[in-house]
Amino acid sequence: MDRLLIVDGHAYAYRAFYAISDLRSPSGRPTNAIYGFVKMLEKMRAGLAPTHLIVVWDGGLSAVRTAVLPEYKAQRPEMPEDLRSQLDEIVAYLAAAGLSSFRREGVEADDYIACLARHAADMGMAVVIASSDKDFMQLVSERVGLLNPSDKTETVWTDEQVRAKSGVAPQQIVDWLSLTGDSVDNIPGVPGVGPKTAAGLLNQFGSVAELYERLHEVKSEKLRAALHASADAVRRNRDLVRLHDMPCKFLPEELVVHLADAGKLRELYVRWGFRGMLAALEGVAGGQQAILI
Repeated sequence: MDRLLIVDGHAYAYRAFYAISDLRSPSGRPTNAIYGFVKMLEKMRAGLAPTHLIVVWDGGLSAVRTAVLPEYKAQRPEMPEDLRSQLDEIVAYLAAAGLSSFRREGVEADDYIACLARHAADMGMAVVIASSDKDFMQLVSERVGLLNPSDKTETVWTDEQVRAKSGVAPQQIVDWLSLTGDSVDNIPGVPGVGPKTAAGLLNQFGSVAELYERLHEVKSEKLRAALHASADAVRRNRDLVRLHDMPCKFLPEELVVHLADAGKLRELYVRWGFRGMLAALEGVAGGQQAILI
């Protein structure tokens, strides 16, 4: 079966940047994010053997979401300049490695990833989304799995892992996040409702819509009052956390993993000072540890 690996580009770039404290090219430019990204991608490819692959990058905030909630993601700090300066180099690596990448101004990576995943699954492909973003749990299905870099078991999440993490089924994740909110995206939830309480409510009522239809059945007066007062916010949150059904061009042939351009990779590795990767590319015996970075 064809397998599509979709990588959340900024998530992995940030992870690589902070995982390696300092690494610089011979010219003194930072390369820690490049190095970490390449190594993580190599590991994913070795473990999953995808026939198709794309790295999707954020193109800024969704105008639809910021119109609904102006504070949406407003608390996030600016990207460090030392990381920003490495993104184009990572994209250059992907091109040299025969891999696809995508970025469009005003399009959030989450929405585009969701579109690709749905189209690929509908075509019968197996899909793995590589990201730590909990929003993607709503996409998990028989054909769509989630590889969370924070999970040291390196298990591709299915319905089982989503339920273990959240207490609800993948199709209930939007309602679950609507109740809890999401501090990462600056989306406030119902006061006093955390993941366990939200899961308990959804397991009892099935959905947010049914919960509000039968709000009188919530036994705790305090909880019932909080839910009543937050009804508008919960409805708003559903629009914020649901990954949008946006139009996207899905042409599987454009996402096929191609042979790398060894010459271009060599040029990049030399520029970055990645001697270990250069040695592997040129077939130098792995035992020559003295030259490895």
